[in-house]
Amino acid sequence: MKNKIHVMDLHFKGKKNGIASFLVETGEGPVLVETGPHSTYTRLSKEILRLGYSAEAVKHVFLTHIHLDHAGAAWCFAEHGAQIYVHPLGYKHLHDPSRLLASAIRIYGDEMDRLWGTLKPIASNLLSQVGHKETLHIGNTAFKAWHTPGHAKHHIAWQVDDALFTGDVAGVSIHNGPVIPPCPPPDIDIELWKKSLALIANLKNVNTYYLTHFGPVTNLNTHRRNLESALDTYASFIYPYYKSGKTYDDIVPQFGKFVQEFLVEGGMHPQDAASYEAANPSNMSVSGLLRYWSLKEPKN
Repeated sequence: MKNKIHVMDLHFKGKKNGIASFLVETGEGPVLVETGPHSTYTRLSKEILRLGYSAEAVKHVFLTHIHLDHAGAAWCFAEHGAQIYVHPLGYKHLHDPSRLLASAIRIYGDEMDRLWGTLKPIASNLLSQVGHKETLHIGNTAFKAWHTPGHAKHHIAWQVDDALFTGDVAGVSIHNGPVIPPCPPPDIDIELWKKSLALIANLKNVNTYYLTHFGPVTNLNTHRRNLESALDTYASFIYPYYKSGKTYDDIVPQFGKFVQEFLVEGGMHPQDAASYEAANPSNMSVSGLLRYWSLKEPKN
């Protein structure tokens, strides 16, 4: 029997369809995939309660990666005794989040608390490092880990029955609108990302992707093709700016305009524009893609 999956909208920045968390009903109680940021923990707790559970009842949390929009509230569940499952390369940043937190504060400054909240250490006994192709059983429910780098080197897509929780490897698509790639620093690697897309394309029996940004997608082949095309388009847009020595501040306005045009041409409904930007800030993709090109084609 298939496990029931619930999509919970965390209303990040007060917008619908920006960040999702997923509750999977199992024989051993509710399991979470993704927690969203600490700033939306109260909203998440209410959503869990709406489904008939309490946040304290969640004893297993599966993370696709440790970026704050996916894992920022994981420590809250650990404080309730939940086991947190993460890629081995993400483990140290959850056990000691000081560097991750300091980096976020440098970027977001006075907006840090409002946007993301904070991070606290998770005890080592509550963190499980999960290998590629490893399967974990919670009651009668199997969670299989697929290491899928490209967006982040510590990225996992989790398979449950015919569903795949894709984190960011399958990109962002709201209301079945255009598919775009979130490209924040420091780990963007387009070649690795395409290999990960090939990996998930070959998974047997998967017929639904659950996107953290946002929700279920069933037109899998078209979705992947559109994402690969968007990856190339994004990188190609940034490349000449990088080669000419343009700075981040020079590029951000131009890239923001380009993204909006790309979304409109792809059929985005105007009401979804703010949700796309909340889920995938264009300025962060400028930083990530500049770093990608600097590693791929150093100027010196």
